[in-house]
Amino acid sequence: MKWTTEKIRALKKSGEKFACLTAYDWGTARLADEAGIPLILVGDSLGMTVLGYETTLPVTMEDMLHHTAAAARGVRSALLVGDMPFMSFQVSIEQGLTNAGRFLKEGGADAVKIEGGAIRAPLISALVANGIPVLGHIGLTPQSIREMGGYRVQGRTPEAVERLAADARAVEAAGAFALVVECVPPGVGFAITRAVDIPTIGIGAGPGCDGQILVWHDCVGLTPAERAPRFARRFADLEGEIRRALKDYQDAVRSGRFPDDTHCYLTPSS
Repeated sequence: MKWTTEKIRALKKSGEKFACLTAYDWGTARLADEAGIPLILVGDSLGMTVLGYETTLPVTMEDMLHHTAAAARGVRSALLVGDMPFMSFQVSIEQGLTNAGRFLKEGGADAVKIEGGAIRAPLISALVANGIPVLGHIGLTPQSIREMGGYRVQGRTPEAVERLAADARAVEAAGAFALVVECVPPGVGFAITRAVDIPTIGIGAGPGCDGQILVWHDCVGLTPAERAPRFARRFADLEGEIRRALKDYQDAVRSGRFPDDTHCYLTPSS
């Protein structure tokens, strides 16, 4: 079964919780897809998880298209969403349309994600009208951390909560098929979820959202402990397992145990 935006929307009506995940290449996207994850996001978080930047701000369209196309080659069933990077859509609706179209044409994405609430409604409407599905994103929007003053929890006052709810409704009215809600108190995540008829996908927004999303590296234990966000849960310790494997490899080479006959191309016996 191929996941579509309509099938993602239907999860809201059914009340079925669903898991989403980021992926940045063929291998991780293939594994997430084979696990049955319905929505895979090629997030601009790759700036920090893959490219080594401190924020998402340096990530370019070329970076995103390269990784989206790689992930697309590993996906058969999931809805693949490409994350529009900083300054790829803010200048004008025309710029946003052009770059979003590249995600579908060159990157093989099924949809794009755009950060921002009511201010992005005209762009979302234009994209949807031109056949480009949109996943919204409100709350903590990492592309705006310079204005926000850093990675801070949003929605801590009644006024802030109302603004977030208004943003959610504006994004829904503009035609987004679902909405990421990032880094808000659980009650706020629940309130936003009740305020709209499209699925909410929480990341640090509590269990009241319709779905949840994690960054691949956080989920499988590849993020250094000191950089892991509070909301992330390690479902595996791949870092520890990789360290063990690399040590065993070095030991095997140094001791002469690798390679042995089973790893060599032997001359057939005459």
